[in-house]
Amino acid sequence: MHIGPSPARESYLIGDRIIAAAQATGAEAIHPGYGFLSENAAFAQAVIDAGLIWVGPNPSSITAMGLKDAAKTLMADAGVPVTPGYLGEDQSAERLQAEADAIGYPVLIKAVAGGGGKGMRRVEAVADFADALLSCQREAASSFGNDQVLIEKYILSPRHIEVQVFGDSHGQVVHLFERDCSLQRRHQKVIEEAPAPGMDAATREAICGAAVRAAQAVDYVGAGTIEFIADASEGLRADRIWFMEMNTRLQVEHPVTEEITGVDLVEWQLRVASGEPLPKKQEELSINGHAIEARLYAEDPTKGFLPSPGKIDRLLFDNRARVETGVEEGDTVSSFYDPMIAKVICHGEDREEARGGLIRWLDSSFVGPLHTNKPFLHACLSMADFAEGRLDTGLIERQGEALTRIDGPSDRVLAAAGERFRRDWLARSDWDDRSFRDGLFGFRLNGQSKTKVDLFVDSRHVVVEAQSDDLRTGLCSDMERDGTIIVTEAGQSWFFSQTPPVKAGGGAVSDGAILSPMPGRIIAVAVAQGDKVAKGQKLVTLEAMKMEHSLTAPFDGVVAELDASEGGQVSEGALLVLVEREEG
Repeated sequence: MHIGPSPARESYLIGDRIIAAAQATGAEAIHPGYGFLSENAAFAQAVIDAGLIWVGPNPSSITAMGLKDAAKTLMADAGVPVTPGYLGEDQSAERLQAEADAIGYPVLIKAVAGGGGKGMRRVEAVADFADALLSCQREAASSFGNDQVLIEKYILSPRHIEVQVFGDSHGQVVHLFERDCSLQRRHQKVIEEAPAPGMDAATREAICGAAVRAAQAVDYVGAGTIEFIADASEGLRADRIWFMEMNTRLQVEHPVTEEITGVDLVEWQLRVASGEPLPKKQEELSINGHAIEARLYAEDPTKGFLPSPGKIDRLLFDNRARVETGVEEGDTVSSFYDPMIAKVICHGEDREEARGGLIRWLDSSFVGPLHTNKPFLHACLSMADFAEGRLDTGLIERQGEALTRIDGPSDRVLAAAGERFRRDWLARSDWDDRSFRDGLFGFRLNGQSKTKVDLFVDSRHVVVEAQSDDLRTGLCSDMERDGTIIVTEAGQSWFFSQTPPVKAGGGAVSDGAILSPMPGRIIAVAVAQGDKVAKGQKLVTLEAMKMEHSLTAPFDGVVAELDASEGGQVSEGALLVLVEREEG
């Protein structure tokens, strides 16, 4: 049943249409997944009122934990430790500024109705607070319909630890141990794992016990996650871990918990929603090994992680890992939704085995031609700090460009491409004698054998040596039916064509032309035609794939053209602003 146009606010966020679709198809229940209306108490109540089963917590529990300020007060009353901050109703810019000044910088501004990294800004100094507050409130209003915020002290060496809890309608609540989601970029999780590195038994008992008390305080039923922030400057200690928020739904990273406990959390959700008691008691749950999950996104890390929507022409997933995906070869990643392609989960007897398995998966799988964060994930997993469990939420930011820099295909990659070409040529030969076939490779009358091959990668010509199998590089390579050779090194897949690319016509645009990097909506225009601008100055803010993207001036100059207006929809590649250098 068609529920509306592609924009979520015109389809997936309209609860009545979801309920109507369930009724029209004869469904008995609605499982909200982990996005859109999954934590909307009004929608949950509407599902129940329509005579359908809501596969989730009671609407009252969602309401109690849905607003971060009220939830923190409730948790403090239940004996759950909370971080210092301001949770008041006075939302004036002056009061919020004063509270932030009193708490001391850095502080975190968070939308009270937020989640998933949306509506959250870190502020380092008093001079930055006003702009960050406005940006946070605007994103909160757009994403959640509520622009209220709270202020928290920002922990300088924070670990993000969360506990999976589960309750039933018979008064039972259990925990399924903790997950570590500290490896983050812009407050969004990149790598998740269970159990948390460095967690000792006493600290685990304390934090998991607090999570159970938190769930019991709101009579929680179903799957939920209690999120904590830990000051890891002296390791994980129970007296340095504080309640942050509760997610009243299933989490994206729930598979790592399933892998270490052997529990199917979605099955538990369905059983509990049907009125059954929890399948296991607390003493029957235990940790088995270690699991790590990576989120594979259609985005370009070399361009500030801009989303990379488009058609997936080539896709190969190694089968030596658990992969949860909703796309196939030939599908298109839309600009309207989160650009996640897949979740990849590896389980091992210990953390190193799980980490190594995930790295091998990244080296033996590929998606193209759109950009992905695969090499970025490989770099994250390969960091010495990550390998040794020295984690905090600022680790990726501190590593900076080292995690995203791609210098081009290395000599080893070029050698592997030549090696693959030779191997496939020999495989297609009709001669039975291998040594005779080897001798024929590159054979020319009246001249030396030609063992160099002309290939094209990233629209440029390269000459590679088609080496014998005795000089194997050890890199993963493949050849497609159309002759494309794919070589992967450190998670980055290179696509070599045997034919030159077709060049597009037209001249080059000015280096001051600010083009839309993707389809989206203009939500703010900070300049006017004729304005003088400085290098790095914000010109236009674009909203796409549920994220804000600021486009800035490439150099000092003057706004010569302005083709952007607030609220306007733009296509990828559209000229938004033209900046001309000042003469003299």
